[in-house]
Amino acid sequence: MKHLAAYLLLSLAGNASPSAEDIKSVLSSVGIDADEERLTKLISELEGKDLQELIAEGATKLASVPSGGAGAAAPAAAAGAAAGGDAPAEEKEEEKEESDEDMGFGLFD
Repeated sequence: MKHLAAYLLLSLAGNASPSAEDIKSVLSSVGIDADEERLTKLISELEGKDLQELIAEGATKLASVPSGGAGAAAPAAAAGAAAGGDAPAEEKEEEKEESDEDMGFGLFD
């Protein structure tokens, strides 16, 4: 991921096809050593491809991935109903208590 992030940063800065040395210099500037194997694989995979097209293609693939917790909530509710019906109320109380707890820091502290 760090190699890809460096590649994207270089692309945003105007380098249309960053080299392995370019990526190494970006990573070393923040104290990260580049993994040669992963770096060469990334360069070979992205060689000759348009990043904007790859990002658009990836976005369409992500759109088909289910998200949210609806799939996990339904089996939990069914299990609670089968156990006597008391479990969902207890789970809701526990979830509320957890969400009400202050984690010791605020967003703007």
